[in-house]
Amino acid sequence: MQFQSQLARYYFEKYVLEVAIVTLEKGVTASKLDTYQFLSAVDAWGFPKHPGKTVILPPDADLVSELKNFITTNESLLRETDCWLGTWINPQTQHCYLDITTSHPDLNEARRIALEISDREGRRIVALYNSKQNKTIYL
Repeated sequence: MQFQSQLARYYFEKYVLEVAIVTLEKGVTASKLDTYQFLSAVDAWGFPKHPGKTVILPPDADLVSELKNFITTNESLLRETDCWLGTWINPQTQHCYLDITTSHPDLNEARRIALEISDREGRRIVALYNSKQNKTIYL
């Protein structure tokens, strides 16, 4: 039993470190907490499903520690089938966003849904991101 918990802890720590590294190298990630798998580039527009839970970190934040806190705090939401752990470094501010991310393949529909979620949760969604097109659309 103890070995299994140590092994689970090892894989979690490795996953968090990989998310931090990829975020810093590429400026964006999406990964699934259940499997520790990174989402390959897809032609869909990603945005926060729960923007009230988004954490915005200054450039000098301890990303590994903040990721652990974010995952622990939002674990049940991150395990929803249509949700991913999303990270994004805003190229204009260098602040890092930690999100519970979802997506939609149609830009207009993604924009409509994101604006609706923003209104409902009272927190503005800043942008939509398409990993296949490597394109950000600011709202």
